[in-house]
Formats: sequence, structure tokens, C-alpha cells
Amino acid sequence: MAKVKIEIDADTCIGCGACAATCSDLFEMKETDKGHKATPKKPETENVDEAKGAAEVCPVNAIHLTDEGGNKII
Repeated sequence: MAKVKIEIDADTCIGCGACAATCSDLFEMKETDKGHKATPKKPETENVDEAKGAAEVCPVNAIHLTDEGGNKII
């Protein structure tokens, strides 16, 4: 099964929590020196549909997904 790499641009993330609310299996909110920020629970996943769903609800497009070949998905 294909995997996707999950990355979050912490400078872009506004900490709204939409990704964690949409997919708590893959994302969580953590306190940082810049406030709450989304972080992936693991750097990659086989659950492509859930990762895409969470990325699509991000209001500032801070979540980036790439496939195993390094091609940008979102």
C-alpha cells in the first residue's frame, strides 16, 4: 500500500485544530513557544484518504503531503 509523508508548516499553522478534529489518528495539537500548533503523530501514513481530508480542511494550507516518489499531493 502507498504511503504519504506528512509535513506541517509551523509558521503557517494558526492552531485552529481542524486537522486534529478531522483526523485525530494522524494529527494532534501541541503547545509551542508560538502557541498551539498542529503536529503529525507520525511522519507518514498509509491512510491517504484521511490525511487528504485533514489537509483539505486546513484554512491556511499548512499541511503538505507527498507520495513515496516525492511528488506533492497537497
